[in-house]
Amino acid sequence: MSTGVNMFARVTFYPTLVYNIMMEKVSSRRWYDRIDETVILGALPFRSMMRQLLIQENVKAVVSMNEDYELQLVSIKGEEWRAHNVQFLQLSTTDIFETPCQEKLLRGVKFINQFGSSTSRVLDESGTTERTSEPGTVYVHCKAGRTRSATLVGCYLMMKHKWKPEEAVDFMKRKREHILIHTPQWYALRLFYQAHVESTMT
Repeated sequence: MSTGVNMFARVTFYPTLVYNIMMEKVSSRRWYDRIDETVILGALPFRSMMRQLLIQENVKAVVSMNEDYELQLVSIKGEEWRAHNVQFLQLSTTDIFETPCQEKLLRGVKFINQFGSSTSRVLDESGTTERTSEPGTVYVHCKAGRTRSATLVGCYLMMKHKWKPEEAVDFMKRKREHILIHTPQWYALRLFYQAHVESTMT
């Protein structure tokens, strides 16, 4: 990723974040939406949302698609989640110009799947030590909960239901109508489907 692209993403971060806040107040957009019994797809979680997410939504894990600078000032950071016994996985992806790579998508789906049943397990950051986790909700987010995080949730839905990319995106749009999947994200979804869904079907 070029320096110019990274700089543009940084410069536009706060103006677009403010735009997202305004749209949530003046339109039918919601800050987050429950996709199924395990996953919530949403925008950047603010510290003021911590109690609501922990108690009302039973959040036990968080997947952030954000880069470090996006989490610095207003968002709940990894160490804050962990202080509340919430597992945290960051899969840094540059906003606007980049889509999550296949390795990150697979890692994210495997992480989410650990929280779907009472026998789930959580890997520590080194990926070597396992310990039993409590089933609960996984909050998957980027800045707006529209593109980067929606791509990961689409992969999760495809693997869970053996859906095609179009089926997964249609389902998400019924839950969160303002998700935004561009050509690079469609490409990533189709690659994931071919490698991890279609290849397992008889």
